[in-house]
Amino acid sequence: MSKNEDRIWTIVDAKAPAYFGLSDRIWDKPELNYQEFHAAAEHTAVLEREAFAVSSGIAGIPTAVMGEAGAGGPVIAILGEYDALPGLSQRAGVAQQDPIVTGGSGHGCGHNMLGSAALLAAASLKQWLAENNIPGRVRYYGCPAEEGGSSKSFMVKAGTFDDVDIAISWHPATFTGVTEAVSLACVELEFTFNGRASHAAAAPELGRSALDAIELMNIGVNYMREHMPSTARVHYALVDGGGIAPNVVQARAVVRHLVRARTLHDMWSLVERVKKIADGAALMTETTVESKQLSGEANLVGNAPLESLMHRNLMRLGGPGFDETDKPFAAEIQKSIPSQDIEASYGRHGLAVSDEPLSNDVYLPGRVLTESVGSTDVGTVSWVVPTVQCRVACYAVGTPGHSWQLVAQGKAPAAHKGIALAAKAMAGVAKDIFADPDLLKAAKTEFDVFRAKNDFNNPVGPDTAPPLAMAEA
Repeated sequence: MSKNEDRIWTIVDAKAPAYFGLSDRIWDKPELNYQEFHAAAEHTAVLEREAFAVSSGIAGIPTAVMGEAGAGGPVIAILGEYDALPGLSQRAGVAQQDPIVTGGSGHGCGHNMLGSAALLAAASLKQWLAENNIPGRVRYYGCPAEEGGSSKSFMVKAGTFDDVDIAISWHPATFTGVTEAVSLACVELEFTFNGRASHAAAAPELGRSALDAIELMNIGVNYMREHMPSTARVHYALVDGGGIAPNVVQARAVVRHLVRARTLHDMWSLVERVKKIADGAALMTETTVESKQLSGEANLVGNAPLESLMHRNLMRLGGPGFDETDKPFAAEIQKSIPSQDIEASYGRHGLAVSDEPLSNDVYLPGRVLTESVGSTDVGTVSWVVPTVQCRVACYAVGTPGHSWQLVAQGKAPAAHKGIALAAKAMAGVAKDIFADPDLLKAAKTEFDVFRAKNDFNNPVGPDTAPPLAMAEA
């Protein structure tokens, strides 16, 4: 490999230590959906230090930021995230559950790492473009609220990706490889039932319980599970049970349902069925019900040329390079994880079980089994821009997503190695596209063929807005 071919990775290595620090600082102050003011400020400061042209509050979202550099040529977007999850506060480097703040939030999906590596890739590309005087623009998107907030869907609706040619992202994981383009389209809805309060002992016949309506709705949804696609999912959470007084018939109660399916069409079909169940519950209890959509995400659309390009970069780079100093802590973390969960993690990737607590391998495309999948708002972007992602090992094999174990590993040297590899992979893909117009053409051709056969309606419609955007309006 010539010096010119690996120059982008040399740039990443030189910049990486500062971005490890960025990842760790965000870890110390994890923030929830649309409240990521500290993280957004940290990313904005780095963009300004790297001399990007910065736009804050994009798509009307105060915690969304965009930085652009370069001129002419194609526009390549690098997507970053930095939101956290509730109830996952955890001390770094401790292999048993030990929250910093009881009930506090934590980066249980590793988005502190995700945003830092994405920004590192963008800054390295900016330098590489300038050094080589190559036409092209790199654009970093700091995206809040991926965890159920669907900020990218709102950003797509606002047109912030209209002039983007390619989008690239990644996610921390236990194994390294190209992300399979399989996810579930989803929508989150809030159902508010209103009834009539009364004395639960003296005059129960006068009451109409909103809580009863929610219980009946949830039972109805549970019975529906037998008659929906096996890959579909419906989850719910009680937001407001109507108060804490059992001697009062609850006049108002609120429940949220998250509906997921393989395709947007199947998802909307399932949403209508859930709404009918809510109407039925209201009818049975003589209450009324109103529904409000909170968020929505499309299923991922794959792009074979980009996925092949990502795989080639990962294979040239090899794994994260975990060494003997990384293994003891990872092994301690694994002691808190059931052995069957660790074995299942290997099985999902079509890999033989190993005694090594960390994986340095790159799995082959098509090896990931997809019986169990989640949702991501990157899916919405993939419907309007050719998109590719990778997953990079940053923590012990078997580590559950959305867990204290993941948070505990978020500042470890192993995580830093994963951040560096992810940045190199993303920057390498972008560099290849900037350098070879045929690669861009191939990616766009496949995307155009898919879109010609598939209509797209953003899962967040005109009446749905991010919570802070609605508050400001």
